[in-house]
Amino acid sequence: MTISLERYSGRHPRLADSAVAAALFGFALLGAALSAPGAEQPHRMLPSALLSGVACLALLWHRRHPRTVVVVALGCAMAASALGYLLNPLLLAPAMAAMHWLAALTDRRTARVFLAGAVVTTTVITVIADPGDHPLILRTLGPAFWMLLPVASGSAARLRQAYWEAVQARANYAERSREEEARLRVTEERMRIARELHDVVAHHMALANAQAGTAKHLSRSHPEQAEKILGTLADTTASALRELKATVGLLRQAGDADTPLEPAPGLARLPELTAACGTAGIKVAVVTEGTVRPLSPGVDLTAFRIVQEALTNVTKHAAAAAVQVRLAYSHDRLTITVTDDGAATASAGPAPGHGFGLIGMRERAQSVGGDLQAGHRPGGGFEVMTALPLHPHATRSEEDPRS
Repeated sequence: MTISLERYSGRHPRLADSAVAAALFGFALLGAALSAPGAEQPHRMLPSALLSGVACLALLWHRRHPRTVVVVALGCAMAASALGYLLNPLLLAPAMAAMHWLAALTDRRTARVFLAGAVVTTTVITVIADPGDHPLILRTLGPAFWMLLPVASGSAARLRQAYWEAVQARANYAERSREEEARLRVTEERMRIARELHDVVAHHMALANAQAGTAKHLSRSHPEQAEKILGTLADTTASALRELKATVGLLRQAGDADTPLEPAPGLARLPELTAACGTAGIKVAVVTEGTVRPLSPGVDLTAFRIVQEALTNVTKHAAAAAVQVRLAYSHDRLTITVTDDGAATASAGPAPGHGFGLIGMRERAQSVGGDLQAGHRPGGGFEVMTALPLHPHATRSEEDPRS
């Protein structure tokens, strides 16, 4: 019920203020009719009605001019007391309401200053113009309490409003933070899937193109070798379709069981990768140094994709006949070096502004806490070197092993 009244008063403030002012006017008239036992009561009610009307009319502007309204309402009450009317809480009702709104709408210092002034004024008037023979303690503590009560309630209302505003601000901030985090996660997931698609499509298509070119070159002079390469070409395209289906399967709807979940590729599939490059006319040698150690799924996938992309760049951009892949294991890191013997003018990386191979490899290495360097060798060829932690403890966005 209280919440409904607050909502209604918030939608219709002028009407609500008028209703409150009318009710306070009635209270003030009732308070003017009261008198202390044995005290002489003024015979005419017109002065009190006029003063109460002015005070209640001033209350309609309490939202814009709370200080002025307090002065007017309190002055009317003091004038009524000076005319012989008993200064009681009912007669002070408009002034008390004005003090409440002052404390609710202004700062704490303003409320304290006006409270001190109101207490002093009401106490002095009560002591001087009290129509009854009341004890001095009642004539001093009574007005002080009547002024303190609305200031306390107004301050509580101001604090409550500030609390709800702070709660609302925190809720809005939390909502914006959740939306920003969701957008960031969507962006990271989109970039991850884009890297997967690039690696899968670029590698297999470059390999298929090289195999097709080799088969065409050997079709007349060595038809049996060309036929063998064409058979390998079919296997290459089939492998591309399988990996592409597994990657795009991440976007399937929930509950779709048609897309199988295959294990993520890793360094265990390196022989298969080097054999495919061999059919394209590039001899790949794999050298392992140190004790082979198990890798986490994310690092294993990252290592395989970096080697795959490096070999793809050799196939597409370098005039190389041989490539060496060196895997160096230490106690906490795996260093991968892919070196080709291409001409010094050839580049295993795309021209500036074209392609995302080197960018994707560097992002993959950084995602698991590693780094990557790539560039031309002084004696010719191109080299890609990356150092990956064997078991990263804190990574920014480790790859999903299901991809």
